[in-house]
Amino acid sequence: MSKPKPRVLIEDWLPVAELGIESRRERGAASALPPLSFLHIWWARRPLVASAAVVLAGVLPAWSKELAKAFPDAVELQDEGAYRCWLRHLVGIWGDPISARRKYDEAVVTGRRIPNPFTYKQAFRNAVPRTDIDLLHEVLTHTWGELPVIADPTAGGGSIPWAASRLGLPVVANDLNGVAASVLKAGVEIPATHGLTLLPELKKWGGILVGRVEQRLKEYFPSGKAETVATYLYANAIPCPRTGRLVPLMPDKWLRKSTGKEAAVRLLTKFDGVELPEPIFKVTFGGNVDKTDASTGTTARGKAISPYDNLVIDGDYIKQAAQAGRMKRILYAVAIRKPSGERTFRAPTRTDLDAIAAAEAKYAEVKDVWLATGIFPTEEFSDGNDQRPKHYGLDHWIDFYSPRQALVHGTFGDEFAQLVPEVQEALGDEADAVLFELALMQGTALNWNSRLSSWDVSRQKMRSVFDRHDFAFKWTSAEFEGASALYSWCLHQLLDAYGSIARLLDQSGASSSDLEDRLPRDVTVLQGSGASLALPNGAVTHVCMDPPYYDNVMYAELADYFYVWEKRTLGRLIPDYFRDDLTDKDNEAVANPVRFAAMGKRKKELARLDYEMKMAGIFAECRRVLDDRGVLSVMFTHKKADAWDTLGMGLLQAGFTIETSWPVNTEPERSLHQANMNSAASTIMLVCRKRDEGHDNTTVYLDDIELDIRRAARAAATRFQHDGIEGVDLLLSTYGPTLSVISQRWPVYSSTPDQDGRDKLLRPEEALALAREEIVNLRRSRLVGKVAKADLLTDFVLLAWDTFAAREFPFDTARLLAFAVGGLDIDQLVRAKVVAKSSGRVTLLTPSERVRRGGDSRTPGVRPDAASFDYIIDAVDTALYLAEHDGMPAAKRFLDKHGYTVDAAFISTLQGLINAMPRTRVKGEWIVPEAKCLDTLCTLYFPDVTMPEPSRAATLVEDQTEALFEVE
Repeated sequence: MSKPKPRVLIEDWLPVAELGIESRRERGAASALPPLSFLHIWWARRPLVASAAVVLAGVLPAWSKELAKAFPDAVELQDEGAYRCWLRHLVGIWGDPISARRKYDEAVVTGRRIPNPFTYKQAFRNAVPRTDIDLLHEVLTHTWGELPVIADPTAGGGSIPWAASRLGLPVVANDLNGVAASVLKAGVEIPATHGLTLLPELKKWGGILVGRVEQRLKEYFPSGKAETVATYLYANAIPCPRTGRLVPLMPDKWLRKSTGKEAAVRLLTKFDGVELPEPIFKVTFGGNVDKTDASTGTTARGKAISPYDNLVIDGDYIKQAAQAGRMKRILYAVAIRKPSGERTFRAPTRTDLDAIAAAEAKYAEVKDVWLATGIFPTEEFSDGNDQRPKHYGLDHWIDFYSPRQALVHGTFGDEFAQLVPEVQEALGDEADAVLFELALMQGTALNWNSRLSSWDVSRQKMRSVFDRHDFAFKWTSAEFEGASALYSWCLHQLLDAYGSIARLLDQSGASSSDLEDRLPRDVTVLQGSGASLALPNGAVTHVCMDPPYYDNVMYAELADYFYVWEKRTLGRLIPDYFRDDLTDKDNEAVANPVRFAAMGKRKKELARLDYEMKMAGIFAECRRVLDDRGVLSVMFTHKKADAWDTLGMGLLQAGFTIETSWPVNTEPERSLHQANMNSAASTIMLVCRKRDEGHDNTTVYLDDIELDIRRAARAAATRFQHDGIEGVDLLLSTYGPTLSVISQRWPVYSSTPDQDGRDKLLRPEEALALAREEIVNLRRSRLVGKVAKADLLTDFVLLAWDTFAAREFPFDTARLLAFAVGGLDIDQLVRAKVVAKSSGRVTLLTPSERVRRGGDSRTPGVRPDAASFDYIIDAVDTALYLAEHDGMPAAKRFLDKHGYTVDAAFISTLQGLINAMPRTRVKGEWIVPEAKCLDTLCTLYFPDVTMPEPSRAATLVEDQTEALFEVE
């Protein structure tokens, strides 16, 4: 007789608002990220606080009176409110994030400096007391008969397994990628097993390794007596096609822009009247900086300007020169520290150039030997989605580094290989754990010392290779001082990250300040396909996963950058993680069109089907290893309908029902450069159960459940908007409930038969379209009040501002919104001059951009002299255009002429725009300028229009925390 399925907490409740605020806090500053982020890079890690909450809420029972009676002495369990507070306490939320965030937002609006309203630490920093963990284990054992096993089949950067392990739960973490599996071992398994006891040996042997590397490299990185070199700044350069002289490719010449401390380089093509074969550089400071010249570069948009004849150099020529090996690197400045601690810059010296030449000679001497003996990577940069490195001559992975950079990384690899037997002889069983952690220094060094690393003028520091999730080629690059600075810094990063990870683990569950009676932890790391886990049937209580997000990140392509080096260091310790030449892209569950490039126009469709098949295989394996009473939680976010369609189909076909879903705002605050672009900020937590096999054989069609879908979508939107979920995230929040309705009646068939008249299985996208349509109707009514519909163009503009709160947004999402509004397509909107489209994005045009000159007077657009308007948005934009260019009196004459001051539809549209249009300002400048004009127009001439609350007129500043919070 099967045991009953315990109803778990996440099926009833999740603290969505609190988790959203704390997730953004966790990622609010790069320097304050969780220590896992500093151990080794991995892309798109989930916040720890959200991961911990989903892990726990998926195994904690829903509160009941019976639970309270079973633990009469536990005050945390005596009522539902206390129980929910306990969950928040267990995941580290030890304050009131909602009220703190409210104070923060008020400070942003008013510009007042206030004490930091977050008076408690970030959630991940709060160690859970042993008494709480002991009670947690008692409750979980009471519920499941034993401690529940948590498994993550696509564990990536390790947020989910780390959060589970911290609470003493048995964990299985798996990833296909060898680099990710290494991160899991180093960031979860080893700290859980060894804790802080490993730290002294890491310091000792890390110091020995770094010292040996420094001794071998110091002659190639000289520093003067009155300085310490920190960073070398280079420009890529190609021969001028007309003069043959080297042209440095520099977007600008700034080194530092701080007021009063400006620094820039001047590019000199002559010296003492003599033409130079390549330019030399002079560093200027403060008032001597020619700001116009400093802001003027030699390259933009892929082209260049020759400083010798001021003529354009075509982008194709630049690429051809690079591919032919004629692209050089010119050292144009050196960042140094003076004995006083001052950081400044100087021009390159003969000593610098001689040291580079000596390093290049040494590189030439050892290159062939190190390629043959497995110190240097031999692999080519393979075809993928980002081919920019190949466009500029980086054909092999070793080409991503200058000769001196490669010499630095190779020296580390050589010294590490020699250190391995020494440590194994000295430490025995503990040796491999020490060596594994030390090897991670290489990944940090590779990310920060490459031809793709660069100088950040605004922050006065280097940028890593992966400051974005791609291989963007850099015209200028930055090189770490490689002898005494680079690997000593990497060791410091490693010790700090490992120490913090182990300390957070050890402090949670510690019974005393001495960390005695350390909480035992059971962590297993597997490397392989998520569709084939080395686990018995039904061994897992909660499969909690954050799967690859369709085509968001090509993990394997990016990870090759590390894989080709780390298989020669980490691979010495665990060769099974690095069996292949490169990462496994054939079995990776991402929608990768490059794999189907030979199929031409069908490549995207085949990539989608491949992703769906692989996710279905992973979900089927999750079903196999999941206890019949257990839960599958899937964290997913993507704005493309295709992504949700394929993910949903995978879950349905694998035999799961979606019980509920929760949107949690997990993404960091938008920066200034993103302020006028939309991006999804929420991760949707789907909560799934195994579908019971026994159900009736009634054939169900979409028409049969359409009303249920619309109700579910409307209920979800109404509920989640109270938790601060808005815009495109509100649309996404309805996808889970929609999939839930389908899954409860699966199989469901489309209302439209196939070409042969036979029933065909419903694609989830058909149902998601109904949900979007319902939300469009709901939001339209909220925006404009009683007059719920105007015309299709006006409705699209209103709903676009409301949904995206930005001028720019992705093409796919815009297409879906246009269709939901009333069957529009983007081309119609382009022809109507409502939007422009380019590079997968859609942009709402300003009133000035919508002006029509001549042509058919009935064509949509801004027409100051038109006798009438078919579309209300055209009349509104014409009024705004006149107000901006001819003044408010001219706009008033236009309004009076057409009777718009008393026109209900026109006034309703104004009200809708007032409600929907963002009023964000950057240093006093409106991101959406027509919003200011609209406010003035309504204030002057439309007294019945309700103006926005002050909170709608937010002011965006570069670093809000630093700007608004007083230092205590």
